[in-house]
Amino acid sequence: MVRPEVIRKRLNKLDEYLSILYNLRKYSFDDFTSDPERYGSAERFLHLSIEAILDMGNHVIANLDLGIVNWYSDIPALLEKNGYIDSDMEKEWLQMIGFRNTLVHDYLEIDRRIVYDVLQNHLKDIEIIKQVFAQFL
Repeated sequence: MVRPEVIRKRLNKLDEYLSILYNLRKYSFDDFTSDPERYGSAERFLHLSIEAILDMGNHVIANLDLGIVNWYSDIPALLEKNGYIDSDMEKEWLQMIGFRNTLVHDYLEIDRRIVYDVLQNHLKDIEIIKQVFAQFL
C-alpha cells in the first residue's frame, strides 16, 4: 500500500522547489548566467525536484511490488510498464535523470545554457509527473 504521507511530504517539498524555480525564470539569460546565486539555486532546486520525483517513484514501485529498481532509469520504465505513465512521459523522465546525473557528477562541466533552457521550458514536465503521484493521496 502506498503511504500517502510519504507522497504528500515529497509533493509539498516539490511545490516549494518549483516555486523557487518559477521565480528564477524571470531573469534574462545574461542576468541569470552572470549571477552564481541564481544559476546555483536553479541547479540545486532542479536537482532536488528530480530527486523528489525519483523518491516518489521508488516508493510507489516498492509498495505496490511493481518490480526491482537497480538504476534510476528503472523507475520510469517500471511505471510505464505498469500503466502509471505513458511512453512519452517515460522519455521525458529519462532525460531528467540524465540531466540530474550531469548536475551531480559532471558539475564542473555544467552548461548554463542548458540549465536556463530547462528552467524556461521544462518545469511543466516536472509538473506533469507530479500529478501522477498526486493520485496516490
